[in-house]
Amino acid sequence: MANIIGVKFHYRGKLVHCDAGEACLQVNDYVVVDTGHGLDVAKVITLEAPSQPGEQLMMVVRQAHAEDIEEARRNLEKEALAKCKEMAAKLDLKMKPLAARHGIKGEDLTIFFSAHERVDFRGLIRKLSHALETRVELKQIGARGEAKLLGDIGKCGYPLCCQNFLTDFASVSIKMAKEQNLALNSMKISGICGRLLCCLAYESKDYAAIRKNMPRPNQEVLTCWGKAKVISANFLKKTVTVQLDDEAIREIALDQLIERS
Repeated sequence: MANIIGVKFHYRGKLVHCDAGEACLQVNDYVVVDTGHGLDVAKVITLEAPSQPGEQLMMVVRQAHAEDIEEARRNLEKEALAKCKEMAAKLDLKMKPLAARHGIKGEDLTIFFSAHERVDFRGLIRKLSHALETRVELKQIGARGEAKLLGDIGKCGYPLCCQNFLTDFASVSIKMAKEQNLALNSMKISGICGRLLCCLAYESKDYAAIRKNMPRPNQEVLTCWGKAKVISANFLKKTVTVQLDDEAIREIALDQLIERS
């Protein structure tokens, strides 16, 4: 007696019957099926034969491995993203589809996009859901979210913090850059997302604490060489650069200052 099962290649797709051969399968198992156009992964929906005999059957090659399921998921996500870009262009929607992600159970699909303004994508959702045979959700994200989603290498030469360990985006201000004596050059203190570097907030409190003990520029201090005027301060080295009365420039450790006025 033939071992006939019913499978679906998509959550809301058509039920397709296959000859499972000698494979011992259960409902919700995943199998690799020879579709006639190549191999594809499908989910077992029923172990019952079709009510109308004579239906052409596809052949089950084997039970799917975790690697097969993961590859099939990635392929479906690529297909969904490409279809979203195509349909968004046809509908003339000012949006940039970025990535597609299937839910854990594969029953829904979320497509992330960026846009400079609000987008009415209701028509796009209907078309996509019908074309992809699954429930589709469109989610707009900002510049930082885009960097976290797509990933890249930061100015430091390491993978982006938001991709590796940051779960929330802390508030970052230009004041933090000023407190750390950084050049206020947007190219140097901004990440690939165009926003201020998240790492500016990592040591902000430490810099603020050190700053309280550092003399201000143009402040007069007393050193072992005599009176001097502060030119600049190095927070990391905890040193100050001063100009003496004879206009000589010296660098001195903070704890070596004799007196401040």
